Amino acid sequence: MEEITNAEWEVMRVIWTLKQATSQEVITNLNQYNWQPATIKTLIGRLVKKGCLAVRRQKRPYVYYPLVAENEAMDQAATNLFSHLCNMKKGHTLLTLINATTLSQSDIVKLQTLLKQKALSAPQEVACDCLRGRLEHE
Repeated sequence: MEEITNAEWEVMRVIWTLKQATSQEVITNLNQYNWQPATIKTLIGRLVKKGCLAVRRQKRPYVYYPLVAENEAMDQAATNLFSHLCNMKKGHTLLTLINATTLSQSDIVKLQTLLKQKALSAPQEVACDCLRGRLEHE
């Protein structure tokens, strides 16, 4: 999946939630941004070109539907972000994200289970990977 902009994420969130949508439905659901309808239609067009959305053109209005699953897109965005972070700092960033995120009881149990499993083979410290041959971040 080609990287999408913050504004395109908002369009995708509407279409993922509705499963499919016309441009007018997207415009209505994004009214809090005070974007012009033409701007939203441009964003939709870019998402079609990027292969994130497809369009049914059998009749008007056109209906747009996602070609990329929401979880897949979120996982890829998170992977892309974390690929730019120092290995030593990723744990801190995860802690900050978890602290700032509302989680369900089920999510918390899954996290606890995963962390227990990871603790069995986790190193004492994680080395910096920012510079070749460097073990710590100054």
